[in-house]
Amino acid sequence: MKTISNESFAEIIEKKSKFLATAVYVNSKEEAEEKIKEIKKKYFDANHNCYGYVVENFEKCSDDGEPSKTAGAPILDIIKKKDLQNVLVVVTRYFGGTLLGTGGLVRAYSKSAQDALNNADIVNKVKGTRYAIYVNYEEQKNVLYWCKKLNIKVINTKYDKYIELQLESTEENKDRLLNNIKIEQNCIINDNNVYIIQENEQ
Repeated sequence: MKTISNESFAEIIEKKSKFLATAVYVNSKEEAEEKIKEIKKKYFDANHNCYGYVVENFEKCSDDGEPSKTAGAPILDIIKKKDLQNVLVVVTRYFGGTLLGTGGLVRAYSKSAQDALNNADIVNKVKGTRYAIYVNYEEQKNVLYWCKKLNIKVINTKYDKYIELQLESTEENKDRLLNNIKIEQNCIINDNNVYIIQENEQ
């Protein structure tokens, strides 16, 4: 899944109208809607807060009072052209007194969204899992070797009768790890689905 890893911003001026674009990563439709409310509250005195978002192949956009398909649709189109998922872009407009026309609005909203996403870090995320295993002290060195070899992240380590290692990896690498090490207790705890940043996109 190609997405953004950080909140980013952009600002352009067109015939004295100010366009402020905010691009954010969102996990769900509910989170996207909450973020839209938050931005509208922040820019409560703006004339328009138009947006577009894509979350797990669901898409939505709003012109927020601008002429139909001159704001939300162009914003959404930019997100889709970049093949991004779980991304929300809100473009806030402060009217400068001069009408831009439909073509001018489309260009302004498109450029604002484009600039905000250009300022973001584009990353590739894969589905993974977060879990914990128990190993004995003699086995720790071998386990850490396999964690490094398989690019498994060690989140936390607890020392007691056994060593509890809290790990994060893809399901595939989790299985590879378990096939190569000795687990002292026959259990895996805190098994939760997560997204893992696999590599940076250029």
